[in-house]
Parts: sequence; C-alpha cells; structure tokens
Amino acid sequence: QVQLVESGGGLVQAGGSLRLSCAASGSIFSINAMGWYRQAPGKQRELVAITSAGSTTYADSVKGRFTISRDNAKNTVYLQMNSLKHEDTAVYSCNADGTYYKGSYYSLFNSWGQGTQVTVSS
Repeated sequence: QVQLVESGGGLVQAGGSLRLSCAASGSIFSINAMGWYRQAPGKQRELVAITSAGSTTYADSVKGRFTISRDNAKNTVYLQMNSLKHEDTAVYSCNADGTYYKGSYYSLFNSWGQGTQVTVSS
C-alpha cells in the first residue's frame, strides 16, 4: 500500500509560523489529490487545504494565512502556516489518493498519515 508520514508539528505562540510536511512512500504509480485536514478536541475533522491537478482549495478560516504546496518528484505535500491563531490548535493529518502497483496490476489507494499535533498558545 501507500504510507504517509507527517512531520513539523509542535508548539508555537500566536502569530507564529509552522511548516508541516507529509511524504508518501510505497509502490506509487501516481497521486491525484494531496491534502491536509485537522481535528480539534471535541470537533469533527475538517478540510484545511487540498491540491489536485494544479488547483488548490482552502478552508475559509485559513485563507490568506496557510499555503499548501507539493513536490511531485518527492511525493510530498507541505503546509506553510503563518499568523497562527489559538483556534488553529488541532491534530493535523494528511491524506492522499491515487494509484499504486499491486503485483501485476494497479489498484487505487486513499491513505492517511498518523497525524501531527499543532498547538498555538494565546
């Protein structure tokens, strides 16, 4: 299958910045969309940003502050988070979908990373 590994979370003061990375590995043939989601305590998981076929979509709450980018050669997606707010505190997880080699044929995948904690102190 395909594994996703995130890094870059941590504790930061309000107004600060963090950069998250998510690297996909495995028998990857192609990746369609890669995105970031977050889940705060007591809340449902929500989409933060997603990139697919050169287009990007952001949650209204992060527009102008967060930037998603992708390095296709490295199968890696990044999330640059600036002007962080206390309400950005959550576990951030990356997601990717695409096609991978499965023996002598291809199969679809939709994988999640393990999540990384982002804590913004006010």
